[in-house]
Amino acid sequence: MCIRDRNNDTRRRRARNSPEGILKGQLDRCSRENDLPTALRLYEAAISPASPVPLSVSHYNCLLYLCSNAASSSPDAAQRGFDIFARMEADGVQPNEATLTIVARLAAARRDPAMAFSIVRRMATAGTAPHLRSYGPAVFAYCDAGDADGATEVEAHMDASGVVPEEPELAALLRVNSARGRADQVYRLLHRARVLLRQVGDATAQLVESWFASDAASEAGLDDWDATKVKEGACNGGGGWHGQGWLGKGQWSVGRSEMDKDGTCQRCGERLVCIDIDPSETQSFAESVAQIAIKRDVNFRKFQEWLQRHGPFDAVIDAANVGLYNRNGFIFAEVNRVVKSIQRITKSEKLPLIILHMNRANDGPAKQPQNQKLLESWQRAGALYATPPGSNDDWYWLYAAVRCRSLLVTNDEMRDHLFQLLGTSFFPRWKEKHQVRLTLSDRDWNFHLPPLYSIVIQESEEGSWHVPTTNGDDIEKPRQWICATRRSRGKSSQELARAVGQV
Repeated sequence: MCIRDRNNDTRRRRARNSPEGILKGQLDRCSRENDLPTALRLYEAAISPASPVPLSVSHYNCLLYLCSNAASSSPDAAQRGFDIFARMEADGVQPNEATLTIVARLAAARRDPAMAFSIVRRMATAGTAPHLRSYGPAVFAYCDAGDADGATEVEAHMDASGVVPEEPELAALLRVNSARGRADQVYRLLHRARVLLRQVGDATAQLVESWFASDAASEAGLDDWDATKVKEGACNGGGGWHGQGWLGKGQWSVGRSEMDKDGTCQRCGERLVCIDIDPSETQSFAESVAQIAIKRDVNFRKFQEWLQRHGPFDAVIDAANVGLYNRNGFIFAEVNRVVKSIQRITKSEKLPLIILHMNRANDGPAKQPQNQKLLESWQRAGALYATPPGSNDDWYWLYAAVRCRSLLVTNDEMRDHLFQLLGTSFFPRWKEKHQVRLTLSDRDWNFHLPPLYSIVIQESEEGSWHVPTTNGDDIEKPRQWICATRRSRGKSSQELARAVGQV
């Protein structure tokens, strides 16, 4: 161990064994055990003139966190939290984003949404960037109080700060605006959900169904509308929505449905559309994947150069995912079956790109003569890339599929932290159009190709709505959709004109 490391270890030991360090350890234990009474006794002892212990922001955050956890059921806990925060400010300890977020939760627990919102505004004014969690207390407190205007004001502040709401926030906004009968706001929020969520969980789905079953929903809309404007809106938006407001009047017929393989609703017969992806978005996404991968893998540039020489490919195979499908060991023969099948499906003369970790390409079953021949044939065809030790092959097959705009054969749902780094609404749209998933039945591979329609909230040119839920988000279980159509459909201005013989 070098001198610098020994000095660092010494400093850490001293910090742990100091009065401040001992108190921090005790408070951390209280936090793990959710023990507010003990934490408050430790706090009182620390601020006692007889044996004072200097408190840092981490001490205060721990205490405030425990108070906020108990605040919803104990007004005393909320008040103690505010008292502790006042002491923190009086002592000149600078609060951070976590501190102020906890104080906002205390305000929400006390049913004071205005105070919770003021805390977030204070953050922004002080130059501390609010996070989504910072806004949550104000959004939910306003919504729980039935104050749709206040909740919408918080939403606008989020947008101005570049903070994107997620399903819980959008569901709360949808709930309060629906309860208030604010049809225009519900319409706007459904379109926000279309862009940000695409599909909704069951709790949100029930809110959507409740809206369409309401009197306010039946009264909202146009008796007649300009079909040309609606069509232009759909074309300009890429299809699947028009943004011209509620079409028609009267009660809605609402229920759950499924789509056939062509995207036809089994309940109302309407066919959903396939929404195109802008090629420039695909290019930007490929560059984003490469940038993240290069930061984490010194070997990734070599792969980019290799792909430039050997690509493009019509399909990319995550060989580890295929070879280990429901098995204890890796089977090359199954990978080869998938390779041949996907080559037939794509009608390509070229083999798909097979991404395999170098360890699997060199060791274990790879040493068997028949598997060596298979690997050599893939290499001769320029279709095998073995990712080096220490590399994450996920980045390789994802980049190749995006860069080549090809199919990606994998059952990996791409939900772990690596894919969350991409942080873009484009990713689920890309997956929907490019991922091929697999099932094996009676030793035959079944290929579940991308759907011919987009699995996203869709608004038709006739005014009906189809909202996909996450129920049935499984290869073999049909997805459930909300189908909402007018019981008696209104007419566009062109249809009305035709009816009276004007056109």
